[in-house]
Amino acid sequence: MNYLTIIAVASGGAIGATLRMLINGIVNKHVIHTLPFGTLAVNLIGSLLMGILFAIFHINTDISLYTKTFLTTGFLGALTTYSTFAIESFFLLEAGDYLHAFSNMALNLFGTIFMVGIGYLTILHFAKT
Repeated sequence: MNYLTIIAVASGGAIGATLRMLINGIVNKHVIHTLPFGTLAVNLIGSLLMGILFAIFHINTDISLYTKTFLTTGFLGALTTYSTFAIESFFLLEAGDYLHAFSNMALNLFGTIFMVGIGYLTILHFAKT
């Protein structure tokens, strides 16, 4: 690993973390919720973007490693927030709110996998047309 890789991850992470804070705040302010929809929103958006990016990387193999690292490890690594999802789910379980806890876990797990697939397959579909 060299200093350019570190700069790519750090700068992407700064942008991703800032965007996560903004999206989370906006969603939680404007959506009446019993589930942590702000965290769900960033995880779903990030997963969609991850699918889109990997499809683009699959199609265009000329994209630099630094660009890929900036976008995936840096930006999307900071945008999505598995640790926050985990603690919010834990708190729901600890409070005995099992319906919301398991709903939150299922939506994050299956929703993010679904969004990765949608992003990836959409880009591949349009690349063929």
